[in-house]
Amino acid sequence: MYKAENWKDYEILDTSGGEKLERWGKYLLIRPDPQVVWNTPKKDPGWRRCNAHYHRSSKGGGEWEFFDLPQQWTIGYQGGGLDLTFHLKPFSFKHTGLFPEQAANWDWFSAKIREAGKDGREIKVLNLFAYTGGATCAAAQAGAQVTHVDASKGMVSWAKENAESSCLKDAKIRWLVDDCRKFVEREIRRGNHYDAIIMDPPSYGRGPKGEIWKMEDNIHELVQLTAKLLSPHPLFFLLNSYTTGLAPAVLTYLLSVELVPKFGGHVASEEVGLPVKGSGLFLPCGAAGRWSI
Repeated sequence: MYKAENWKDYEILDTSGGEKLERWGKYLLIRPDPQVVWNTPKKDPGWRRCNAHYHRSSKGGGEWEFFDLPQQWTIGYQGGGLDLTFHLKPFSFKHTGLFPEQAANWDWFSAKIREAGKDGREIKVLNLFAYTGGATCAAAQAGAQVTHVDASKGMVSWAKENAESSCLKDAKIRWLVDDCRKFVEREIRRGNHYDAIIMDPPSYGRGPKGEIWKMEDNIHELVQLTAKLLSPHPLFFLLNSYTTGLAPAVLTYLLSVELVPKFGGHVASEEVGLPVKGSGLFLPCGAAGRWSI
């Protein structure tokens, strides 16, 4: 398991009954988690004094119940040589604007970028489905030139705020509101290349014209297409998956057949997880496939 263990401003305090109790800075949130299939005693007092609780509906979706939570607040991440600050706010479908387990990947690829930069090489990174910019900020702070692509204008604006609060206002980041697949197709036609690719696709979604995206059905073709953008001497390809049906071994197989024959290197894939303070165990939060030289 790739473990995000360097957080100080975030922690999972306990898990039980399909929910997790989390500390985001000084605020406690209770949110549903489909991986929490156990019913253990809720001993942590935070269960009874949380600042907000997201209640899932039996009909799908759900809603927040607020007790004492600001509309927006910040937390910092200092780990893996990084010093980042993120703006958080509760919004639709239980999210806060950050997936803290991804810090395990930030630490991994930022080290690779810094190592490659020791020889004066500037690494060009393409971040697809880039959301609120956690990976973009980590790569830029490590010294990379980053192209950040997301179809949501609101998410790109939020990512810019995170970059500015992380002292990256003047970093070499290109911000694009665009459909990821169409952007990749245009970049291929333009003859552009990148040294590293980060891809964090949703399990399910719809394109701007109602096109249906389903991870299991579409991910191979997108990886195949995006691999054409890699430079002759690429550094890494990171593929994240929140789709429970895709085991880490599936990500290994997918990246291996598309990248290893052309570039060599090796692939490793694991679950990505966060420590749970109350039990000393780790909560799985998806999987990551990593190809590198």
